Amino acid sequence: MNKRSKRKVLIFSIVFGMAIAIVLFLTAFNENMQYFYSPTEVKNGDAPTTHAIRVGGLVVAGSVKRAPDSLKIEFDVTDSAETMTVEYTGILPDLFREGQGIVAMGQLQADGRLVAQEVLAKHDENYMPPEVADALEKAGHVSKQDAAAEKI
Repeated sequence: MNKRSKRKVLIFSIVFGMAIAIVLFLTAFNENMQYFYSPTEVKNGDAPTTHAIRVGGLVVAGSVKRAPDSLKIEFDVTDSAETMTVEYTGILPDLFREGQGIVAMGQLQADGRLVAQEVLAKHDENYMPPEVADALEKAGHVSKQDAAAEKI
């Protein structure tokens, strides 16, 4: 093999190796993305059951059910158009309560129930996650301007 052939093999190997690295990176990146869905989008079948998602909305009043012998809790989340059940095992944030805006991250089950690994609640009275505010506005619950006016 002459010098020119060795150089071609080296360049081809580098390009091939970089292509494999890029494909692996993009595959891992896509698998770890958690897209946000509203309860309406989940009920319409837009949310995947193959990987983790985020679901947000308001906790329905009277829907919180705690297991007496464990940290398991079940509650409903709504965007005013549709309601879905979230199941969580663990300690909830201090600001979690009925009527509160939350975002739950977890795996969607075939029956439409979300088994959450993490539940986030807003951190003060003036904050609502943008995704939740947009989902509530789309469902006709309250517009962003009305929400801002209510908080003043």
